[in-house]
Amino acid sequence: MSEDRAPAADRARATERRLLILALVVVVGAYILVLLATAEGIPGGTFVYLGALVALAVVAHLAVQRFAPFADPVLLPAAFLLNGLGLVLIRRLDAGAGADLAVAQTTWTVVGIGAFALTLIVVDDHRRLARYRYTFGLATLALLMLPMVPGIGYEVNGARLWVDLGIVSFQPGEFAKIAMVVFLAGYLDEKRALLTVATTRIGPFLVPPARHLAPVLVAALGGIGILVAQRDLGSSLLFFGVFVALLYVATGRPAYPAIGTATFAVAGTAAYAMFSHVRLRFDIWLHPWAPERISDESYQLVQSLFAMGTGGLTGTGLGLGHPEIPAAATDAIFAVLGEELGLLGATAVLVAFLLIVVKGYKTALIATDDVGTLLAAGLAAILALQVFVIVGGITRLVPLTGITLPFVSYGGSSLVANYVLLALLLRVSDRARRTALTGARA
Repeated sequence: MSEDRAPAADRARATERRLLILALVVVVGAYILVLLATAEGIPGGTFVYLGALVALAVVAHLAVQRFAPFADPVLLPAAFLLNGLGLVLIRRLDAGAGADLAVAQTTWTVVGIGAFALTLIVVDDHRRLARYRYTFGLATLALLMLPMVPGIGYEVNGARLWVDLGIVSFQPGEFAKIAMVVFLAGYLDEKRALLTVATTRIGPFLVPPARHLAPVLVAALGGIGILVAQRDLGSSLLFFGVFVALLYVATGRPAYPAIGTATFAVAGTAAYAMFSHVRLRFDIWLHPWAPERISDESYQLVQSLFAMGTGGLTGTGLGLGHPEIPAAATDAIFAVLGEELGLLGATAVLVAFLLIVVKGYKTALIATDDVGTLLAAGLAAILALQVFVIVGGITRLVPLTGITLPFVSYGGSSLVANYVLLALLLRVSDRARRTALTGARA
């Protein structure tokens, strides 16, 4: 790093340190409050555990300082705050259910921080990822089809999304979404000029020739079809939304979101007519209070609504609620948060997500290359859509799906994949801000 670049990088990392300290103060305070409310005093090993959290924050910060010194200083603290609050909420749910998920989630946090640092080290220039765009496209389909392989794939709660390799079980779809964004960023960057020239008419819209759209349609819509077959409706919506968003970012043609919206309406109607599990999800969404469903199919949604209603404006207090919700640590952790921290706490968490998404789109705007613009926009879109789908499902804005709340919900695959996503976003941010702050290209 040259001397004229050092002050800008130092200021960014100093800001990141201060924000990380603030995030740690909030997480440590929340953790102690949960222990005081659910246990008889503070266990002896608590401060060792909290020390481990501090060590993880230091490792993540040092990795950014060494390998992406100009990166946006808000991204890592916001993600670490969400991760820490997730650990607190899972610890609180453990106390009520006699479970031991917090230990496993802490282990996955260690793995996630390791994957975060490794991604920053290995991906020293995000533009190189575009060279392997077709490899990432094939990897997307392979990862999505992995749960369908006999012997290793298995079903949980009606959806076949998991793979058991003997030494580890994981959800390949969590990593497929990142591979898909890398493929789309590389392919759309290469074909951007061709995709902006419209010669084929579909109804009132003009679109590019089919031979230019075919590869991206096969990879993206094929993946969505696989997810629908696996009953993963939330991820299907997520993949489709990111696909349409990146097409629009790459070409600037309003026809793509218009066609995408019409396609989604037609596909949704067809899926409702063809698949019983889709009909059930919609019926639960429309009629959660129906007497024949309230204690069975719609029980999770109804309990989530009751929990958030109980929380009111300020919540019952950490550890003082009664979050008796099925799959509370995975699918419905936002309802637990709403009950114990109230509307104010839930809003604060949404603001943390909003900060990450806004910073992601800002990175896309100031990126000095098209691959960086598309990659940052796609990664930010993944987080934004995932939060919308799960929070919208819990609040009954959209049908409830079994998707996780990034960084907060229990789940090793989700946590590790989201830390990889964060590292890629920081990598693009580092190059973009380096140029913007110093006028020098990396």
